Amino acid sequence: MEEKEVKRMPMIGDKAPAFRSITTKGKINFPDDYKGKWVIFFSHPADFTPVCTTEFIALAKRYEEFKAINTELLGLSIDSLHSHLAWVKNIEDIDWKGEGKVVVPFPIVADISMEVANMYGMLQTVARTQTVRAVFIIDPESVVRAILYYPMSTGRNIDELKRVVLSLQKHDEENISTPADWNPGDDVVMGSPLTLEEAENRVNGAGDDVISYEWYLTAKKEK
Repeated sequence: MEEKEVKRMPMIGDKAPAFRSITTKGKINFPDDYKGKWVIFFSHPADFTPVCTTEFIALAKRYEEFKAINTELLGLSIDSLHSHLAWVKNIEDIDWKGEGKVVVPFPIVADISMEVANMYGMLQTVARTQTVRAVFIIDPESVVRAILYYPMSTGRNIDELKRVVLSLQKHDEENISTPADWNPGDDVVMGSPLTLEEAENRVNGAGDDVISYEWYLTAKKEK
């Protein structure tokens, strides 16, 4: 009996697997259509589910914030295009927490064949017929830079998704790292010294904008 080929899900540093699909905003060729932009590619278990609905409302409200940092949103579940369209239309009638109604401005991939979900490892052992809450943050060169997974019962934190993108962008621009609980404007972390001379300079030669806690842990103040 011929064995089926097992595809490995993409890991951090891999090129994002390519696919063509129909979405609620038309056909896409991913990731080619998104070259030059950051992408938050996320899956949800199913249409017309409560937690997913709150996530889509929250993302819709923050959509322009993501656009402002050169980031596109792309959703997916293993539902049909017709189901996606009906759900999106229904979301427009919901006034969640009395904060006003929204229009979902980003596309949702129809993946009823589960091909894309399998390609990206979005189907887990606890939910073989539903995609878990996976998030792939993909950079302008179509490289996977961060992966987050949530169980079906836990809604995602939109602030955290944006924070991760901003952290990666800052790293690429300034070659620094961001410490625990970092937010824009906070101190950043410099890379570890690679020689004894560099380590000594970090401790004894730090400038006004550098805080040396230890030879290997040095923070840089944001200007």
